[in-house]
Amino acid sequence: MSTDHTNTTDEPEDTTASAEELAVRDAEPVEIEIDESKSAPEDRDTAGPFDAAEVPAMRPYVDLGGIKVAPREGLQLRLEVEERTNRVVAVSLDYRESLLQVQAFAAPKTTGLWGRVRSELTQQMTSQGAQISEESGVLGPEVVVRSQAPAEQGGGERIVRFVAVDGPRWMLRGVIMGKAATDAAVREQVIELFRELVVVRGDQPMPPSELIPLRVPAGVQAAGQQGSGQQGAQQA
Repeated sequence: MSTDHTNTTDEPEDTTASAEELAVRDAEPVEIEIDESKSAPEDRDTAGPFDAAEVPAMRPYVDLGGIKVAPREGLQLRLEVEERTNRVVAVSLDYRESLLQVQAFAAPKTTGLWGRVRSELTQQMTSQGAQISEESGVLGPEVVVRSQAPAEQGGGERIVRFVAVDGPRWMLRGVIMGKAATDAAVREQVIELFRELVVVRGDQPMPPSELIPLRVPAGVQAAGQQGSGQQGAQQA
């Protein structure tokens, strides 16, 4: 049986294209304009989230390095540790039947990161089949992600909210899960918790979007596991 598909005729090849192919061929690339202005409430410097230079040095906080957390009744804190590197990569705050996971990133002095992060987040989540919408909250634009939870986790719709604030040379991002993702009254309390956080950017040079380092609180022994981080935060 011959498998030679060489065209030995002198007849021209069929160059007929469908209307859809022509439309794609002739379409001009669409440029998505990214908002690089800082996204923050007007009273950020007085109502938070705060920069380290904006809060009294003597006010009590749980010091996690790049983020400081104000103690509050009913708040449980957990450190998310990357097992491979034993590096603390996020802080999770369990409060009012909700979970607020926060990270702080280095940012330029004059421009913000949240506009670009929202665009990238929307593209990523949409490619994974999630439904994305954008809402306006007290902090500014919020990204709401709706997806189907796996059957082993009970199934049903899962709703997650992404919020963020651009500060001086940093961006603080929060991921809201649980009751606060759908209950406006509970979300208001979780946002208050978010606004009490303090970001310690430091003076060292850092490229934009790099995670500001976190650490286990002083006096707490880290075992490289999330459980040990949770225990240490509760003791602190």
